[in-house]
Amino acid sequence: METVVSGIRSTGKLHLGNYYGALSNFVKMQNDYNCFFFIADLHSLTTHPTPADLTQTVRQVVIEYLAAGLDPEKSTIYVQSDVPEVAELYLYMNMNAYVGELERATAFKDKVRSNPDNVNAGLLTYPVLMACDILIHHGTKVPVGKDQEQHLEMTRTFGNRFNRLYQVDYFKESFAFSYSNKLVKIPGLSGMGKMGKSNGEADCIYLSDSEEIIRKKIMRAVSDSGPTALNQQKPDSIQNLFDLMKVVSSPDTLSHFEDLYNSCEIRYGDFKKQLAQDMINATNPVRTRIEEISQDNDYIESVLKMGAEKAQASAQKTIKEVREIIGLKKLY
Repeated sequence: METVVSGIRSTGKLHLGNYYGALSNFVKMQNDYNCFFFIADLHSLTTHPTPADLTQTVRQVVIEYLAAGLDPEKSTIYVQSDVPEVAELYLYMNMNAYVGELERATAFKDKVRSNPDNVNAGLLTYPVLMACDILIHHGTKVPVGKDQEQHLEMTRTFGNRFNRLYQVDYFKESFAFSYSNKLVKIPGLSGMGKMGKSNGEADCIYLSDSEEIIRKKIMRAVSDSGPTALNQQKPDSIQNLFDLMKVVSSPDTLSHFEDLYNSCEIRYGDFKKQLAQDMINATNPVRTRIEEISQDNDYIESVLKMGAEKAQASAQKTIKEVREIIGLKKLY
């Protein structure tokens, strides 16, 4: 069975875009592949989060991914820092990564431009740590977006360079992977493209949002004065709301409001109330699970302990073999 490895950001709450996008793929993958899903708390240290914030956000991320369908019995779910072998492999691979190639990474150059006062070594060697996350479990399939494809190419470079340097055929090549080409693209409430935190809190419906917050966000979403001609094209700020309704509402409900819009009879207040209620209904099972899991510390701890043990078993085997290949053998 092929191995899938994917990192999960250790900051930020899950929103509908995550739920119907990459996360829906993760839930499907765990039935067919050997999956390692890790919360990337080591990567987050490049931005110097406070200890209290880091601990709490990692816990919340674990809760929300479990509530949304990741199954610790089917996949390995762990916190990156619980597997120290990753940091050891990171040290070894850094010896074979060159400053010039790291400085040419697009993501690094973007970070330098946006945060010139925090250009640390961890930021420069981020692609090496990402490579080690994958190589430590011999991952061959990696679910990544377009912005990470260069890092995945560098992962192949580092693995192949190790093989050549030590004249072995040890690390396999890993490639970008999507379980489905039919991912649902969820628009934001602002009409500024897909749902994302970069457009502000008001743009996102989070899985942990209360019913009251969901209603407020939907009712405050940008709308216009209404159509002035039959069957006119919708502006982006209205089309995105209809696209959201297509995801969470019944076909009959969507058709009803499409007809009202096309006949210039739509009342946005009624439309938004219906969308908000359907959004609440669609997210209620996950929201309920989030609340239940957040109260069960024993379950959270057992999931992370089991995940750490499974990930460590895989990582320790790799480190033992890498040490032997490099020549780091005890002389006593």
